[in-house]
Amino acid sequence: MTENPSVPGPRRDLAMHNDWWASGWDHVLPRQGFPLTMLIGTASQPGFTGSLDDLLQEIFEGHWDMIGGDLDGALTFSWPDEEWDYEEAPEGREANEAHRWEKFGAMLTAAGYPVPKTVRDLSELYLTWGLARREETPDGTRWSMPAALPLPGDLLPLDADLAKRLDGIRWTLRTGPLVDGLINHLVDDLGEPQEILTSLDRLAAATSQDADDVRIALAELVQSGDARVQRGQEPADAERLEAHQRFRLVMDWDHFHEHRLQLTINGDDA
Repeated sequence: MTENPSVPGPRRDLAMHNDWWASGWDHVLPRQGFPLTMLIGTASQPGFTGSLDDLLQEIFEGHWDMIGGDLDGALTFSWPDEEWDYEEAPEGREANEAHRWEKFGAMLTAAGYPVPKTVRDLSELYLTWGLARREETPDGTRWSMPAALPLPGDLLPLDADLAKRLDGIRWTLRTGPLVDGLINHLVDDLGEPQEILTSLDRLAAATSQDADDVRIALAELVQSGDARVQRGQEPADAERLEAHQRFRLVMDWDHFHEHRLQLTINGDDA
């Protein structure tokens, strides 16, 4: 069969790095950081060689609104066509954008990095920071990304509030699935008991998790005010429990249901 060059090949699917949300870069970089990471993640997939411009041309015919057009588009912290939330930022879009650029620029300058103006500039910083790698091979340009992205705080002098917020995001993403596993056991298997006498070993066996993960889940429930851990009548430190030690887990289900978002999907309603 003769190949017909006028027939386009299969569209390449965009790929996003699994570590993007947990890393916290989305809260540090201009908004184009997200689509740029997606573009580099896609370029890193097997079967592609070429520049990011080549990939942009292949997938979007050279223009992607999400990235601001092309790689030479200006970086921004807000979407130009979004409705502005004056309750959250009463100073308005222009003043907010200027303030964020001032903070971002000062942070990069303090760390000795150039302040990027375009998406292409930012892609070069990705290489400097180790968020991406670019290699020239006999077959063409190859892109790759590390399995775990470097954290913003390891490269930039984050202010205390932002550093604390990013730590909180990473903690929530780390503990969320562990808490879900423990809560599913307490709700589905035990029917929301007010308290139980148990141990990390027992909970680990019941939830198919290891004892260290159960300890983390307990610590999160206690820190959030959803539970108390006691040995006898005295409070116990969930993070210091030995795997075999018995303790009382006392749940505050009213607090739990009030402060934790739960999504229930009923298949019969589909």
